Amino acid sequence: MPRPLIGITTYVEESTRYGVWDLPTSLVPADYHALVQAAGGAAVLLPPDEPGRAAEVLERVDGLVVAGGPDVDPLHYGAERDPRTGAPATVRDAWELALLAAALDSGTPVLGICRGMQALNVVLGGTLVQHIDGHAHTPGIAGWHPVRPVAGTRYAALVPEEAEVPTYHHQAVDRLGRDLVVSAYALDGTVEAIELPDPAPWVVGVQWHPERDKDTRVMAALIEAAGTRSPYGPPRTLTGATTR
Repeated sequence: MPRPLIGITTYVEESTRYGVWDLPTSLVPADYHALVQAAGGAAVLLPPDEPGRAAEVLERVDGLVVAGGPDVDPLHYGAERDPRTGAPATVRDAWELALLAAALDSGTPVLGICRGMQALNVVLGGTLVQHIDGHAHTPGIAGWHPVRPVAGTRYAALVPEEAEVPTYHHQAVDRLGRDLVVSAYALDGTVEAIELPDPAPWVVGVQWHPERDKDTRVMAALIEAAGTRSPYGPPRTLTGATTR
């Protein structure tokens, strides 16, 4: 049987040097596709596109990973910009929020990672805390801390124990989006995982970076859900999913 095809979002860096070239480049860290492959899937990279084409793109993949990256623009959740919030990533926001809304409408399995989890919360009407301390220390180097699963959730069924995870972020989920539940917390109470509970399609967000870890359980569950998804079944539409 073919491996489930998992789309991973990428982003454009306007100046990237390789060899003799310095060019705009669509990229994502290689750890993302390596984790998909290690967990049993085939990876395809999804560069930014017109938001109106999101549903068309999702018809070609079995599951979606929304990668980590810069802060989601507060305008998407109706908040004033905190001075510590990063510069807007306008093209990336538009594309990834459109992909998430289309995935929710079509029942496509989703894993949101760090920024991807925050974008998932926002597309379902949730809000974010624009700055917290203690979850990013040395620039460019992930830290590690324990997260505790919430009993009865999809995440707890996969990882029932307290687990050390690699983390690097300064924002977090505040008000939960529609239909979402919290499935893991950090010891300081920060929301570390969110999900749509059964019987909804498989949709999970984690605040940490599983692509920097050897634990494949969460990604393997996404791939399993992608492999069993019927392309002929009726889609489940979540009322209010929006790209604003």
